[in-house]
Amino acid sequence: MNHRFPVNHGVPVNHRFPVNHVTLGLVGVGRIGVMHARNIAALREQFAARGVELRLKLTDVAEEHARNVAAEVGAEFVPGGAAGLVGSGVDALVVATGTLTHPELIRAGVDAGIPVFCEKPVAGSVADSLPVLEYIAEGGGVVQIGHQRRFDAGYLEVKRRLDAGEIGWIHSFRAMTGDMFPPSVEFIATSGGLFRDCSVHDFDILRWLTGREIVEVYSKGSNNGDPAIGEAGDVDTALAVLTFDDGTVGTVSATRYNGAGHDVRLEVQGSKSSVMVGLDDKTALRSAEPGVAFPAGEAHKTFAERFDAAYRAELAAFVELVLGERENPCTPEDAVAASRVADAAQESLESGRPVRVEVPAVQL
Repeated sequence: MNHRFPVNHGVPVNHRFPVNHVTLGLVGVGRIGVMHARNIAALREQFAARGVELRLKLTDVAEEHARNVAAEVGAEFVPGGAAGLVGSGVDALVVATGTLTHPELIRAGVDAGIPVFCEKPVAGSVADSLPVLEYIAEGGGVVQIGHQRRFDAGYLEVKRRLDAGEIGWIHSFRAMTGDMFPPSVEFIATSGGLFRDCSVHDFDILRWLTGREIVEVYSKGSNNGDPAIGEAGDVDTALAVLTFDDGTVGTVSATRYNGAGHDVRLEVQGSKSSVMVGLDDKTALRSAEPGVAFPAGEAHKTFAERFDAAYRAELAAFVELVLGERENPCTPEDAVAASRVADAAQESLESGRPVRVEVPAVQL
């Protein structure tokens, strides 16, 4: 494949046909990176059926661990970090490193003329993200940001029903994300807060489903779990009341301590119908009504279990983006828009007042 992709409205355009292989370069094989490596390996059969061999090279500063991961998934380990990986000849870059490294790695992919998949967020703050957006635009880069809920079957069905008018006009949304147990305090201290590392997924999916902007946020939070979370400057439970640009209202709640299991749900209430994402036999709750056994299954314990299929579909979409077969399903501008809402939610939490969300008049 080519290493320089002409771009047409965010879609790489290949000029060498037929394409018989795609080599992905994965930077970072921590928890998320290992999951991506395994998912790429799992996608090989799917793309082989289409006549495309999916190859993987990977790198990480923890070389021994990276070599072990490479051996497990049938990948090639490349020393020398991202520069060594890009120099070895890859068709696209998958970034699964810490947030603060995202800008430099995105720029490296843009400079190499190859598409980039990067876990959210674009950068550590909205302010730090804006120069990256400019760099991508000026360099004609193609960058997909990882908001995997856009590929989850339940959210996709809600999108279909909304677009078809089956739910009617929406009077309210109720979204929630509950982790079964908190991450390490060390992670929390550098995460930017519960809204930025957790609820940002809800903010993104609500914008994507509705096609509307969130213009105001009013937040509250509490700390009834580990005192160290509060000492790190975060809350362990939070609620945000959202107002959309058409006046529709909704709530987004999050907690680090949902002992019943990992729980991600969205209720959409409309004038014709109401629908819920995440309501199945693995939903992490139990009915208090006599004789009601549903849901009876074992709840998910982590986000990786809950969104297992969505993560694979997200990477399959990225490969299709590399092949020039589809438009970008989650642009950097999309991701920064969700981060703006998260910033406003955090500001409201700290100030105790509703906060307006800055929406640029012109998107980059």
